This record gives sequence, structure tokens and C-alpha cells, in this order.
Amino acid sequence: MFEALTERLGGVFDKLTGRGALSEADVDAALREVRVALLEADVALPVVKDFIAKVRVGAVGEAVVKSVKPGQQVVKIVHDALVDMLGGDAEPEGLRVHGEPPNVIMMAGLQGSGKTTTTAKLALRLTKTDKRRVLMASLDVRRPAAMEQLATLGKSIGVDVLPIVAGQPPAEITKRALTAARLGGHDVLILDTAGRTSIDEEMMFEAGEIARIARPGEVLLVADSLTGQDAVETAKRFHERLPLTGLVLTRTDGDGRGGAALSMRAVTGLPIKFLGAGERTDALEVFDARRVAGRILGRGDIVGLVEKAVEQVDRDEAEKLAKKMAKGRFDFDDMEKQLGQLIQIGGLKGVMGMLPGVGKLKSQISEAQLDDKVLRRQIGVIRSMTRAERAKPDLINGRRRARIAKGAGVEVVEVNRLLKMHRNMADMAKAMGKGKMPFAGMPGMGGGMPSPEALKQLGSGRALPGGGLPGLPSGGLPGLPGSNKKS
Repeated sequence: MFEALTERLGGVFDKLTGRGALSEADVDAALREVRVALLEADVALPVVKDFIAKVRVGAVGEAVVKSVKPGQQVVKIVHDALVDMLGGDAEPEGLRVHGEPPNVIMMAGLQGSGKTTTTAKLALRLTKTDKRRVLMASLDVRRPAAMEQLATLGKSIGVDVLPIVAGQPPAEITKRALTAARLGGHDVLILDTAGRTSIDEEMMFEAGEIARIARPGEVLLVADSLTGQDAVETAKRFHERLPLTGLVLTRTDGDGRGGAALSMRAVTGLPIKFLGAGERTDALEVFDARRVAGRILGRGDIVGLVEKAVEQVDRDEAEKLAKKMAKGRFDFDDMEKQLGQLIQIGGLKGVMGMLPGVGKLKSQISEAQLDDKVLRRQIGVIRSMTRAERAKPDLINGRRRARIAKGAGVEVVEVNRLLKMHRNMADMAKAMGKGKMPFAGMPGMGGGMPSPEALKQLGSGRALPGGGLPGLPSGGLPGLPGSNKKS
């Protein structure tokens, strides 16, 4: 979501950090560019003005002028101001679900903002991470199939959903849901309210009545981040009528300019609690101002990447693979598992977007068309192989390559590319087995969890030995334009 802003700010800061000393004029020129970058990203004008004023006070101070590396000091000041704008340096706020059950969470927002999907995502998170027993209830009696959608989602994630009673109004459904949650021993009740294409008096009256009956501990506004400043205005108007306790921004994996996320906290004073980054029911992440600021400034989010890996990767499988690789063995069955894990933790684009400094490879990544389709096609090629071929890749000669390509519906060149990629990863496994690899690699990218030393190295923004990325052969990604590993 912040790609364009990250690219613009990266160019500004590259100019600053390349200088040995900074004058007040240099700082003012840089801040003018930062101001334009924020406005182009659709950040609200009053927020931009306050942000630039705050940064300038620190950036032209004596501490910067006398600093050994003034450019980096300015970047730090901008980072701190971004953190403050996004909610401060405190730990992310959790949900208020620790009172006497059922603890009620009310979801509000316009139609199409992603309320129903977010309701399911939140229920899954509360069930898996917080070990809470959750009941979901749809109060949307107007949108066709809205109730059925929530019921289907509930079945897919194994979370209870209030049975549908035709013709019952939202207020009555709310009362029935509260009773059912109490009798069913549920810890949390999530109410998915109806939305409209725009705010109207009828919708706000209905939402107010539901809040009065349910007395929710959390009233979360779900807003589509791609709508820009419209999302900020929606939040303001909802907050005037409902006791909102937090915000959830959806579609943050889209190509929006990110202004809504940067403006909402400052304009409404409400904390952003979660970010929805995809259609999958597990694509919900806790909002952390420090990490988001780090992503915007191209510093990546290693902690978030490790957390994703821990959540998604089967530890037993990872340990088995680690032992196998320690012996220098890595076959196509192992590679298929690695590619599958990589898709689970966000795909190549998602993973690389969380690594420091990778933003500068944006053009190469774009040219390489790194997406889940490529990974799934590679898995398809592997599945076209016989068991013997997977276990012993050396068996794959020209005739077998042609058969595998035909079975996977790809050109032979793609089979050749995959074989080379496997050889690179197998070579890395052998090197790891001999203790020559300083970085074990991220799950899903050819190894186990990274060592503390490697994390520290990545966090500092320094390149890895040989210029490679975690878990990949030194020199970059196999098949990536500009890499010294030719495809």
C-alpha cells in the first residue's frame, strides 16, 4: 500500500544521507519534497502540515547540525514523527475481551468495506491466537445473501454462527445473539452490522440501537483503505454517532497510496487496531505503528516476517527439513514444501516487501513478475514428476523434461529454470551441512528460522554476505533480472 510513498521518500533520503553536512536550506528542500510525497499519497493536508512542522523543529536543531551523520539523523526524526502520527511508540492495543462473557465486539462500516470478511478474520484470530470461544451473528437483513456469507465463512474456519431466522429485525437478532452466546458458553460475540453505500440516518439509528442493546466493549469501524480521504471522512462521521473504539483498515495489500492509514489516527484520535491484507481468513495483522513506519521508510519488518513464519510454518516439518539439510540433502519434495510455505507467509512479493532495503529492487521484482501464480506453477511442475524423479533429480534427462513440461502445461524452459533453482538450493543445503552458511534462511525460503546474528544484521540494513537474500544463494534470487544467478 505504501510502495509509491516509500519510493519517493527513499529518493529524498538518499540525497540527504549522501552528504557529509546539512544546512538549514538542505533540510527545507528535503522537507518540501517530503510534503509533496505525503500529499500525493493522499494524506490529509492538516496532518501533513503538523507533520512537517514537527519534523522541521528537530531536523534543523543543533543535534543534527553537529551529528557525525546528519542525513541519518534526519531520517530517524522523520521515522519518529511517523510513529507518533500513526499512534505512538506504545505496544499495539489489544481487544477488550477479558470481562464477563460474552464480550461483545460490534463491527460497523459502509457496504463493501469488508465488514463480513473482517468479522470472520477476527473470529479466527480470537479462536486460534487467544483461545476464545467465539459466536458470530449477522445483523445485515438487507444485503442479499449477507447472512449466508457469514454462515459459510464460519463453517470454513470452524467458528459458531447464530442460526438465521427469516424476517427478524436487527434489534431482535441482537437480543437472540446475546442469549445464545450466554447459553452456549461463548467468550466473545461478534456482531456484523449492515452497511450502506453511503451514511444515512436510518443506518446510524439502527447501529445506535444495536450498540444500546448489546453494550459492546469494542465498536470497530471497518474502512477500505483504497478509498483514501473518503475513508477518513467516513470515520469522522461514524465517530460522531457511535462510541467507536478502534479502526480496521482493509485492502492494505492493494495499490492505494496509503494516505488513509496515515491520516485516520491523527484526524479521529482512534487507534488503528488491525490491517486486512488479502481475502484469506488468516490475512489479518495487528497494527503496530513502529513496524508500519519502518515499512514506509524502506526498513522492512523483520519481526512481522518472523511472526508470520512462526504462525504459518509447521514446526515439526521445519525441524525435519533442517535435519535433512544439515546432512546436505534437498530433493523436489522438500522444494515443494518450501514453495508452499512461502505462499502461506505472503508469497515472494509479500516476504520481500518486509525485508530492509528491498524496495530499491522494485523494478527487478516487477520485471520478474514474482507472484503466487509463478510459485503455484512451479509446484505444478514438481507434481508432474514421478516419485523417483523428485527424490533423484539427476534422473531427469531431456526426454523426461519434455514429459514433465507437457504434464504441467508449461514450456520446457520453465522446467529447466526450476531444475537450476533446485540445484542452487541443493548447493546451499550442502553448504549449510558443512557449516558454511552464516544465515539459515527464512521458513519457506530454503531453511529454518534465522539466527539472532542474522536478524541483527538484517535489522541494521546491511547486506548479507555475498549480497544474497535470506535463505537464497548469495547474489540474489535465481531467475531474478540483475542477479548473478542466471535463470
